[in-house]
Amino acid sequence: MSRTILVTGAAGFIGFHLAQRLLEVGDTVIGFDSLNDYYDPALKRARLALLAPHSRFSFIEGDLADRERVAALFADQHFDVVVHLAAQAGVRYSLSNPHVYADSNLVGFLNILEGCRHARIAHLVYASSSSVYGANAKMPFSEKDNVDHPLSLYAASKKANELMAHTYASLYGLPVTGLRFFTVYGPWYRPDMALFKFAKNILEGKPITVFNHGNHRRDFTYIDDIVEGVVRVMLKPPMADASWDAMTPNPATSKAPYAIYNIGNGNPENLMDYIQALEAALGKKAVMEMLPAQPGDVAETHADVSSLHAATGFAPLTPISVGVPRFVNWYRSYYDI
Repeated sequence: MSRTILVTGAAGFIGFHLAQRLLEVGDTVIGFDSLNDYYDPALKRARLALLAPHSRFSFIEGDLADRERVAALFADQHFDVVVHLAAQAGVRYSLSNPHVYADSNLVGFLNILEGCRHARIAHLVYASSSSVYGANAKMPFSEKDNVDHPLSLYAASKKANELMAHTYASLYGLPVTGLRFFTVYGPWYRPDMALFKFAKNILEGKPITVFNHGNHRRDFTYIDDIVEGVVRVMLKPPMADASWDAMTPNPATSKAPYAIYNIGNGNPENLMDYIQALEAALGKKAVMEMLPAQPGDVAETHADVSSLHAATGFAPLTPISVGVPRFVNWYRSYYDI
């Protein structure tokens, strides 16, 4: 049966791919996005241009922080499920522009929660981030671990989203699922991300800046795997966990209809291996400028995806040896290189 789904951030990297997938399986998608200039809005409009021909897709431009605009969105439309992916992204950007994170990630998320509450939405799925693990060093990162030591305002805003979501699940019975994304990459990637910057500079013969002297490990996750996980989660609204114990509380579940899942590859790769895969796909060696670690960076991420697998059967399928060349093929095609 066809559903009507609100996808916020529909012009963004993950939102665009998710909207494509939902349209392919017969759902109706309402996209909402501010089309801000954090990165080139032309790329966002190019993504939307691929969605626009679908008769079951419509797009509304607006700012999440505009309370009346978001309230009107929920008053004017009926949604079976809401997937909230819109946010101000970027760890480093949060060091120089902190206020936009409060506007988008806190005020904007509150407006979405209020809309879902009053519209009695059956399931809200929202984007959290692996950044919430912050100073944690125990690997792999588990949803059952404490995440009270963020290392950037971006990470703190995503941790705040999880707390806000639990409040609404507890007070109003709103089923909410948070997804902690781990270093997503692929075609139609964001220009502010490392793989995109690396490809651009390598092709232009410019040096690439490699922080922490390349001593990073990341749980690189291909976009198709992410979308598969999101689609499966959408079908599984959380229920109260009967085994939840207030004396030894599990942060990933609750006596309210609330859940948190990691969504990643579950197989961290060395940054230098990632760069080598990119060099191989481009057929060109990188000139590397090795620099110290930047504030807010973490040395390693590694997703424990066992909870998501147990709940949905999710299993990532795409290694960097496959995913990176797919990104390069898109990059060459989009920029006619």
